[in-house]
Amino acid sequence: MAGIYIHVPFCKQACHYCDFHFSTQLNAKSEMVKAIVCEIRLQKNYLESENVETIYFGGGTPSMLSMAELDSILNVIYQYFSVDVDAEITLEANPDDISKSKLTDYKALKINRLSIGIQTFNNDVLRWMNRAHNAEEAIKALELCFDAGFENLSADLIYGIPSENHAAWQYDLKTILKYHIPHISAYNLTIEPQTAFGKWQKTGKLKEASNEFGTVQMEMLMESLSNAGFIHYEISNFAKEGHFSKHNTAYWLDKKYLGIGPSAHSYNGTSRQANVANNLKYVQSIQQNSVPFELELLSQSEKANELMLTGLRAIWGVSLVQLFALHSLNFDSFNRTVESYTNKGLTVIQNDRLKLTKEGRYFADKIAADLFFV
Repeated sequence: MAGIYIHVPFCKQACHYCDFHFSTQLNAKSEMVKAIVCEIRLQKNYLESENVETIYFGGGTPSMLSMAELDSILNVIYQYFSVDVDAEITLEANPDDISKSKLTDYKALKINRLSIGIQTFNNDVLRWMNRAHNAEEAIKALELCFDAGFENLSADLIYGIPSENHAAWQYDLKTILKYHIPHISAYNLTIEPQTAFGKWQKTGKLKEASNEFGTVQMEMLMESLSNAGFIHYEISNFAKEGHFSKHNTAYWLDKKYLGIGPSAHSYNGTSRQANVANNLKYVQSIQQNSVPFELELLSQSEKANELMLTGLRAIWGVSLVQLFALHSLNFDSFNRTVESYTNKGLTVIQNDRLKLTKEGRYFADKIAADLFFV
């Protein structure tokens, strides 16, 4: 089984925290959609005979595409790939893009999962982030989705926003739980150098919240969602039973996926490739029937490190059977490090899988890095 990711590199405006590849120059949207459709044809053999069980429209802001544009992309996917009849088809959407008529059209296109970029219900913070919607639009969007019969919903939240106290985060958690959304993704605000926030931080206009502040809010998040019946199935993702993101789960379980569009990444088990993160160069190359990507053949150590970095983030952990099958690696240092973290109560081995404990989740990236093979 495999997945297809479509990167839609357009936004109405630039959020001050966002480091993803996008453009606010919307006059090129039509040409970009044509290029994406063409790349799908060019990449028709990438997944070989694998069935496609997930399609994910990310970005950027995929909800900015018209129904005709979405339809053209989906049609060519169904034309060249074997897509499961019950495939999970996700569209990321901003609250201000959602309407009753659009939701009807999404259903007609067999889009069956929506990921809503709420981030917070605090209007002052939304303006500070330069989001295009307000809290009232976020609430209205959720109500419209449920009224339209979209039960497989996800909402994005951001915590660790600089503040004197945790009142705003408490309000966000209380509000999101009122709407019985089955999937919540929550991310600690990270200040990236090339963003507006990064520039503000450099000039002293913005001071990032402390690690301790973010940790407290993560603890609040974990406790609130656990009490509400959510499963913490990945560091940043929580879901009710039966509502895990199948597409993202495939990343953490080392399944193949094809990435389409500028800056999109693909993985086939032995190599990774990344499309150029430049809209003009991408479109021009595709028009010449050439996919502009950089290819990385994975050595056994790189493969092991990928398993560690992705697998440890999720509740399934890392398969030691799969890891030890990479015979050329020296596992002496790995075994000593695992033993050290296990003695500290941060990792555990269950049914031949290495997993993080609840306490270990706070140190996921460090533990993975310490277990890397060089």
